[in-house]
Amino acid sequence: MPRSTPQIATIQIGKNGLTENFFETLEGYFKRHLSVKVIVLKSASHERAKIKEYGDKILERLGNNYTSRTIGFTIIFKKWRKPVR
Repeated sequence: MPRSTPQIATIQIGKNGLTENFFETLEGYFKRHLSVKVIVLKSASHERAKIKEYGDKILERLGNNYTSRTIGFTIIFKKWRKPVR
């Protein structure tokens, strides 16, 4: 019998950057998942500093119950029950 593991949802940031629709989609994913993987496409940014800036803006919008980790062009967000920041 296979174990049921929570899936990680995936969303992409394209050349339009962080739009209102992006945040609505992200909040919808967090209603069903504990972790969301955000992939920054190369059309959005090639610079590591810009990717970190995207991560900071998203965390600011989500609140204190979320943490992030940046690996290359991917930012992984995790939702916690209690505030961790």
